[in-house]
Amino acid sequence: MEAQRALVRQVGDRVRESQEALVEGLVQDIRAQIGALDQEAAARSLLEASITENVVAAINFLRQGIEPDQLEAPTAALAYARVLAQRDVPQSALIRAYRIGHQRFLDHTFALLDDLPAADRVPVCVELVRLSGQFIDLICEQVGRTYERERDRWVASRSGVRQRWVTDLLGGGPVDRAAAARALRYPLDAVHLACTLWPAARMTSFDLVAAVDDVRAHAVSALGARAALVVPTDEYEARLWLALPGPPNAPASPSSSTSATASGSGSGSAYLGAPEGSPLHAAFGRPGAGLGGFRTSARQAARVREILGTRLGSGAAAAPLWVHYDQAAPVALMAGDLPAVRDFVTSTLGALAAAGAREAVLRDTLRVFLDRHRGHAATARAMSLHRNSVQYRVHRATALLPHGERDLADDFNVRAALLAVHWLGDAVLATGP
Repeated sequence: MEAQRALVRQVGDRVRESQEALVEGLVQDIRAQIGALDQEAAARSLLEASITENVVAAINFLRQGIEPDQLEAPTAALAYARVLAQRDVPQSALIRAYRIGHQRFLDHTFALLDDLPAADRVPVCVELVRLSGQFIDLICEQVGRTYERERDRWVASRSGVRQRWVTDLLGGGPVDRAAAARALRYPLDAVHLACTLWPAARMTSFDLVAAVDDVRAHAVSALGARAALVVPTDEYEARLWLALPGPPNAPASPSSSTSATASGSGSGSAYLGAPEGSPLHAAFGRPGAGLGGFRTSARQAARVREILGTRLGSGAAAAPLWVHYDQAAPVALMAGDLPAVRDFVTSTLGALAAAGAREAVLRDTLRVFLDRHRGHAATARAMSLHRNSVQYRVHRATALLPHGERDLADDFNVRAALLAVHWLGDAVLATGP
């Protein structure tokens, strides 16, 4: 028995050495096989953290011979279970993820046993199946209880009630609009501007609630909104809808008190700037009328949220960003397939798509230059540069394009590629030589 335990510990050591590949494969498998868990960047980050900590816990369970009654589910696994409960993701999806993880763990582990003597291989496999099954059962029991407790608490809370109504409204199916409006205390026949808010840095759920309320008050004042609806998505994120002034079928117009605008939008959207000192990121949709506008604006805000999650995840500065759909609409439409966007960017920009500080400066200058109708003076003013500096940078950037100045004869693709890099960051740049 002691010899068998020693072999199991040896296998645990081998799994630890290949831990990163195991985690990466698990994340890909679970996202591909369970659509309910293939969510936006923030939720995917929680999923990856949960998988990573579970794999580490499983390896330690094998190596250290931890007694079952002392086994505790990892903190990230419990946090992820709570978030799924708050987002109304079925518990069955969570448990299925653990079953997929169990099978993948065994497949990965068995592949490491080829050099063991045949006499040792079978008993070690049997022991690995027993121990890993025991581990999964105990962890699933703990995360399942956590999910159920959080679901009961969330549904019973006022936030949970609002979330359920909003989920029904966004689902696209039949819904009692009058009952929803009464329950939410929000006019669904208005022109709606939707926004998703989340922390720019770590903060408590209490501080997040206070910060979101500050944004709500700022937005109502700046846009003259008739009403506002705040619905927490989970403890890390909240949605905000603003019922803009004017009759339901009137186009929304920018408020004179807004403090930020997007270049080249021309859509009549209301642009809202961040209040001074706000610790939150914000992603806005376009204003839209009625229930359709309520849904569409929220869907657009979610796309912008996805873009910003990718940009921040690629190492961009975490200072609060407030971005409206019109500022990033072309990127929002193509950001669902990052490998394809990366291929487009690298083939279009050539050497200008390199992930270096010099190339980043040149890309930014060329983007602003093309956005300012190739005006050197306008670009210099926008970037607080001398005109000669702009000319030099534009010349250097153009020289790095695959066909030089010929690529700017019809600059649509270059502009689109530069915009993609601006919003998605290193995630769409060249990955190597």
